[in-house]
Amino acid sequence: MSQRSLVRLPLVLAALLLLLLGAACSGDDSGDDTSADDPGTASTDSGATDSGAAGDQPASGTCTYTEDGQQAAKKVDPPPSEPKETGKVDVTMKTNVGDIGATLDASTTPCTVNSFLSLAEQGYFDDTKCHRLTTQGIFVLQCGDPTATGMGGPGYSFDDELSGSETYGAGTLAMANAGPNTNGSQFFIVFDDSQLPPSYTVFGEVGKAGLGVVQKVAEKGTQDGGPDGPPKQPVTISGIS
Repeated sequence: MSQRSLVRLPLVLAALLLLLLGAACSGDDSGDDTSADDPGTASTDSGATDSGAAGDQPASGTCTYTEDGQQAAKKVDPPPSEPKETGKVDVTMKTNVGDIGATLDASTTPCTVNSFLSLAEQGYFDDTKCHRLTTQGIFVLQCGDPTATGMGGPGYSFDDELSGSETYGAGTLAMANAGPNTNGSQFFIVFDDSQLPPSYTVFGEVGKAGLGVVQKVAEKGTQDGGPDGPPKQPVTISGIS
């Protein structure tokens, strides 16, 4: 089973989730999804294992975005190979439950931020639902898939940007993936400190007010009351500015 981009739980917790959820189905999603087992595409994939070693940082000044063989969930052009932004970049995710402000770090993750901003500018995230909430083992809200299945992506993938010392405290904004160097469009917001391997590119931080918005969603749990699934309180991103 695979998902475009998932946040993968440690093996024991992942196995526990499989027992609890009854082996949720998953799709082939090459690059974005957070989860109780993996933040990413298609439906929750509660049995994923750790994604493994991180990819190298991109060559100075250039980024590579490669077609992944999957049909794009929304038609978009690939990002430019040269990032437009440097340093810190403030963004606001407009949602039906409140604004979620975040600061992106283009100095440490230039290609990730470049892709995220390109997708936002093209309206890729407009009117999309955050499809996955995980409240056990790890604590994340996963978004970025226009199909809301966990399997949708932009039709391209790109490499990780990792130092190997990543941590995932409350407020962390990171990319979901289906393994090393499979980033796409799915991302996750950590609403409480979570133990994850340093395998998910951290490209920003959600502000205090925005974190509060996500935590209120998390308090209501999932649609079926389980530890991993669509949030009971629907979250729809109307746009990112």
